[in-house]
Amino acid sequence: MTSLIQCHLNGMSGRRKLTHLLWGELSGLFLPWARDFFRLRRASSLCSNFVGVCCAGGFLRVTMVPRTVHVRIFLFALVFALFHFAAPNGALLAQAPAQQPAAKTPPKTPGTVPAPAAPVSKHYPILVIAHGNEPAWGLRLGMKGPERLDRANYPPIVLGPGETSADDPGKAWTYHAKDAATGADASVKLFREACSDGVAEIKYTFRVVVDHAQIGTLNGCGQSMPDQFPEFRKKNQLNPDDNPDANDKDKDKDKRTVLEPITNFKPPVALAYLNSAGKVIFKRGTVTRQAAADGYQLAVSHDGSRLLYTRDDKTNMRVIVLYDLTTGKSTELLHGIVQQAVWSPDDARFAFLKFVEGQWHLWTAPLNSPDAATAFFPGEIMSIGGWVDAHTILVDDLQKLSWVSEDGTVQRTLSEKEVFGDAFGFSSANAVRIHPLNSDLLLVSAEWLKVPPGTPMDKEMGNGQGVFLYEISSKRRVIMSPLDMFAQNAVWSTDGLQIFFTGTDASRNSAIYRMFWDGSGLQKFAAGSNLAIGK
Repeated sequence: MTSLIQCHLNGMSGRRKLTHLLWGELSGLFLPWARDFFRLRRASSLCSNFVGVCCAGGFLRVTMVPRTVHVRIFLFALVFALFHFAAPNGALLAQAPAQQPAAKTPPKTPGTVPAPAAPVSKHYPILVIAHGNEPAWGLRLGMKGPERLDRANYPPIVLGPGETSADDPGKAWTYHAKDAATGADASVKLFREACSDGVAEIKYTFRVVVDHAQIGTLNGCGQSMPDQFPEFRKKNQLNPDDNPDANDKDKDKDKRTVLEPITNFKPPVALAYLNSAGKVIFKRGTVTRQAAADGYQLAVSHDGSRLLYTRDDKTNMRVIVLYDLTTGKSTELLHGIVQQAVWSPDDARFAFLKFVEGQWHLWTAPLNSPDAATAFFPGEIMSIGGWVDAHTILVDDLQKLSWVSEDGTVQRTLSEKEVFGDAFGFSSANAVRIHPLNSDLLLVSAEWLKVPPGTPMDKEMGNGQGVFLYEISSKRRVIMSPLDMFAQNAVWSTDGLQIFFTGTDASRNSAIYRMFWDGSGLQKFAAGSNLAIGK
């Protein structure tokens, strides 16, 4: 057994030799007692299965065959030897692999916080000019959001910017805003996609959708145009302000920036009014004349050469008078219980009110033959709003506004409650005027139901009056007159950009004032009252 082990050690490494030497010593101690437990048997044919070439000469003639009854003792000894010579780390010396550096385990932190989500860009397009057709409109999207909405033949709407959200970051945004005059909600949606307005061949950067709670939805296109915004121009010194300190003290600086100055207006050429002494003054260009010592309900012809007015006579009747500026001649056209003459669009005839059987009715008459006057509408009315066209007149019966035709039919009606709302009441002193270029836009002078604090009141009547604009289709109502004035008798200029009215301040001083239709540019126009414009 010892020879077998020595022969086998010749081809082994150092660590394996050590293991086998130890095993040999164990065998020497164990073999004398093992003979009684094993029986020997020739097995030379098995030599190549146990040893190398050096031992293949047949030295091993027998092999050990264990007896069944002592298998457990043999296995116990083998396990004991393997355990006894095992390395401290639990691996056999003969088979212990080379040690590798232990992998570093990342330290555990209590309450691991999940990584934050990728940041969403809060940037959004600004300094965008948008527009659309059918109907024609335009929008300014400034540095803070939507700031102004323009529509053809309507005053611009100032918008108060609100929150902005990215519906699809980098592709779609929603800008919220408020109508500064009415408080109505508005929003502007921008979509970064090619857009065509159907008129020009230009492809715009954005598709734009504007929603206004009163006006409705407007669709169009938009393009970034920074040079069209004053704040951008000033910041980049494209148009530096000569006196920035003065502008900083202006309470309406932001509003003035949004509402670009109206410079294309046309001052009235022909007009009439009552001066501070109550005399009728007729003016055309540089020519000014006193048409009458007294009178009221003035109406200037569209060509600016003639004047209609009403005056009282000594018999408590009324007279409708025609005054010709060219000749300086006055002619009494009608006498009786008549009033409020209004020129037709072609100046060939006039409408007026006539008191018949206890009611006021609408009549018309040719200018050249006023005795041929005929009834225009059989219903009772209280005032004339004006001619809508050559065959239609707007009238008021203190309950509703009616568009009536000369054949006696009513084309449409509009409740005065709808027009005046909760702020104004019905009164014979009210007046409604149609915009010269837009029949949907009304200029209304009306009595306050509840006079705002600071507004002067009529001493005799104990009431106050104000002026507002009303859009029939959208029901949008905008107060125009200053709240510190008693405002009445408002009229349009022929270009539709200016509003003239009689204003009385807290000191009871009356004058004719002018403002633009966007509420800007209020100034005293002339001393007097009851202005009428013809051209």
